[in-house]
Amino acid sequence: MVLLASPELDPAAESGLRRRWFDIIFGHEPGTPRTFDLVLIVAILVSVFVVMLDSVAWIHARWFLWLRAAEWVFTLFFTVEYAVRLYVVRRPLRYALSSWGVIDLLSILPTYISLLLPGGQALMVVRILRILRVFRILKLTQYMEEGNLLVTAMLRSRRKIFLFVSTLLTLIVIFGALMYLIEGPKHGFTSIPTSMYWAVVTMATVGYGDISPETTLGRLVTSVLILIGYSIIAVPTGIFTAELADTLRDSDATKRSDARDCAGCGLRGHDPQANFCRQCALPLPPTGG
Repeated sequence: MVLLASPELDPAAESGLRRRWFDIIFGHEPGTPRTFDLVLIVAILVSVFVVMLDSVAWIHARWFLWLRAAEWVFTLFFTVEYAVRLYVVRRPLRYALSSWGVIDLLSILPTYISLLLPGGQALMVVRILRILRVFRILKLTQYMEEGNLLVTAMLRSRRKIFLFVSTLLTLIVIFGALMYLIEGPKHGFTSIPTSMYWAVVTMATVGYGDISPETTLGRLVTSVLILIGYSIIAVPTGIFTAELADTLRDSDATKRSDARDCAGCGLRGHDPQANFCRQCALPLPPTGG
């Protein structure tokens, strides 16, 4: 799947109607593009609300025809919108295989599937994913760098987290098998997988209570597992925090190394995107200069 962040306009559509529709659908400037986004978001929310209402038995029985008609109106609207998106971009197939293109398709496909498979309309809640387009209106792209730092920190800590998860799974298997031997099917521990489920719930300190030990030895083992759970529950957070701190340090060091010196006052540490010195206001040399 292609993550397409900036669809390309067809060269033939550099002017005229197709250019206008491209700006409206993929733009986020004040005016018609932002109004279109707001209308789309409202339609998404209302259509999801319709699907949720339709899942309530007494509402479905009383208002089925109205809800069904509303869903088809929304589906036709999103179908036209999806077709126009494919029409104005340079590479329709590339957009269709992108993350947004797949979500667009999934938002309309379940209604048509429901004609062949009863109950398929329940899948239409996937349309709520399209609400993420609100980020274009809020112009949150300025936070992309910070998001990349979080992803980088997660990737850098993947080996440590993998080791932690492996240790966790080993403990779950050991304690699950141990409780299966101690308690047995008589007290609800009918199999090792069931006992492993109990170990996960106990170690996470959730404590559903659907399976609990009855013997003294079983309760002793449970107490030990609870203490282990409390001891290691903060481990992945510490790993990620340490890697995030290192990533932020490296990022700051990179920015400082790329920063430019002012030729007038010699001040260092300017932002790479700055055009003028923050002390004497003289123009800064080009980046890399």
